[in-house]
Order: sequence, then structure tokens, then C-alpha cells
Amino acid sequence: MQVKALNRFNRDHRIALIALAIAAAMLGLGFASVPLYRLFCAATGFDGTTRRVDEQTASQVKAAANTISIRFDANVERGMPWQFKPLQRTDEITIGVRDMALFWAKNTSKEPLTGTASFNVEPEQVGKYFNKIQCFCFTEQTLQPGQEVRMPVLYYVDPAILSDPDAKDVQQITLSYTFHPAINAGAKALDRVGSGK
Repeated sequence: MQVKALNRFNRDHRIALIALAIAAAMLGLGFASVPLYRLFCAATGFDGTTRRVDEQTASQVKAAANTISIRFDANVERGMPWQFKPLQRTDEITIGVRDMALFWAKNTSKEPLTGTASFNVEPEQVGKYFNKIQCFCFTEQTLQPGQEVRMPVLYYVDPAILSDPDAKDVQQITLSYTFHPAINAGAKALDRVGSGK
């Protein structure tokens, strides 16, 4: 009788450990899914995600004869006391040639605020051809009360877009940014701004 009870205990214990290991693995995958998804999007251009390239890679790109229109869009998360806009709404560029866009931002609050910009490209299928060399979206931006800044984006459109049947007929690409409070510093400062402290 004791042997059966001991065997049953061992079996139940083993099942509990297996269930715990599965739960821990699922929890780990949950935490890893966001960074893995971001890496996947950055590598493939999926979901309108642009690519980040270095100066050396950009210098090896050969210009095409074709041009394309780039439209710039700027937004701020609701409740964040910043003004943010592109200094030029559209630009006609030569495919494969580097170009620069300038954005303007101002902190309208009485507190220093740190923001981070998320970005997207439309239509989604051209994200993998939109390459950024330098961008304010690569790092957090801290603006002092009333401070205004100009922020550049150095980019080009890869000539490979012209041989993609799903993207070759696109005549305009929209590059859109949204500034959010940085997770740590910005969120705390926003709480102070919102409470009037």
C-alpha cells in the first residue's frame, strides 16, 4: 500500500514539475516575443518597419533613374505636452540617393521631458526598402521646458524596390513618427505635468 502511494506521489510530483516547466517556458516566450517580433520586423521590413543601415552600406548603393515621393507625418501621444511636425511635408527623391528630412519638436511643459519615437512606413510592403542611416528615433530625446529642436533623418530608398512586383508601382511612401514619453523618465515627468506639480 505504501509503495503504491509513493509511486502515485512520485508520478504526481513529476507531472507538477513538467506543468511548472511548461508554464515557465510560456512565460519566458511571452517576454521574449516583443523583442523577437521587433527583430523580425527590422530584418524583413514586415508591418512597415524600416531598415537601419550603416554609412558603409549606404555608400555602396547605386542610384536609379527613377524618383519617388516621400510624405512625412508627425504625431504625439495624447497627453504628452510636445509639439512635433515635419519641416517639409513631402519630398521628391531619386531612388538610391541619400536624402535628409528635418523634424521640429518643442516641449511646451514646465518640466524636462524625455521622449522616444516609434515609426512606420506605408504602404507596408515598402518598409524593407526604406533604409535609415541616421535618425532621432534611434535614441531617446530629452527636451528642457520650452526647448525647441530640429531633428534629422538621413535615409534612402533601396533600388531593389523597382524589381519587386508588389512595390514597384508605389508612387509615394509615407514615413510616420509618433513621440511617446520614455518609459522611465518621461512617464514620471508626465505624471508631474498632469498633476500640476
